[in-house]
Amino acid sequence: MANLVRSAKSGSNWTQAELDAYNITVISQDAATFFGVPHLPQLHVSQELLAKESAIDMVDDKNAELINLLDLAMGPSSEDSAVDDFAVELFKMLAYVRRHRIARTGKDIPLLICGEWKHAKADVCILDREQNDIMLLLLEDKRFGQGELSSTDAEAQLIAMSIAAFSRNNRCRVDTGLPEHRSKVIPGIVMVRTAPVFYKTEVISDLEYNIRHGLYPPNVTVVARHLPTVPRPNRRRSEGMKPLNSRSHIMRCYEAFKPIVGI
Repeated sequence: MANLVRSAKSGSNWTQAELDAYNITVISQDAATFFGVPHLPQLHVSQELLAKESAIDMVDDKNAELINLLDLAMGPSSEDSAVDDFAVELFKMLAYVRRHRIARTGKDIPLLICGEWKHAKADVCILDREQNDIMLLLLEDKRFGQGELSSTDAEAQLIAMSIAAFSRNNRCRVDTGLPEHRSKVIPGIVMVRTAPVFYKTEVISDLEYNIRHGLYPPNVTVVARHLPTVPRPNRRRSEGMKPLNSRSHIMRCYEAFKPIVGI
């Protein structure tokens, strides 16, 4: 592995090959292990969202707006922005976004790799304006946008973005006189239409250093992944959060993710 070719690639061009080249592995975990709780928490949202599947049946305008955005994101030929719009509104509904915590779309994050400055771009991120800290990253898996597979690798791209965010957050800390983090868990989500996959990438300064210089890290970086369990997993992509039982379970996963994000 130490002899694998490493080159200066932007985050949007990362694949499994980059994960191999930098000694990064991804492991799947069940909900209790990933979220660190024996049971998923209860929801504090309008019961209408959990009881009515369609926007047309809803009384509350904000609830109807969220489900209308969900429907647009689930469309067979939906624009990339439709998933981002839905994610932002869902973050607002679940109180990820509040006061100094804001949702940004299309956030560009510099990435120093193999001695060259490249970029990683988040479809959506949660930014803490008080700390000037990127708290959460979200990336849409665009392989399924038109029903055809492509060469994109959203999982590897999210991990590249997490490393870039770790570096960026540390630079901001130095600018304000705070000590750098030696290690930090960067939470992330890959969205397949409206079906999320949750990630915890613990970035350490040694990993950042090796990527900066194009070196093979001696220690493995383990990224934890959780794919929510839904009633019909073979239809996960086509149904997303539309069915009520899937919607409730996935929203509870978002609720359990909050302490990891720092909310």
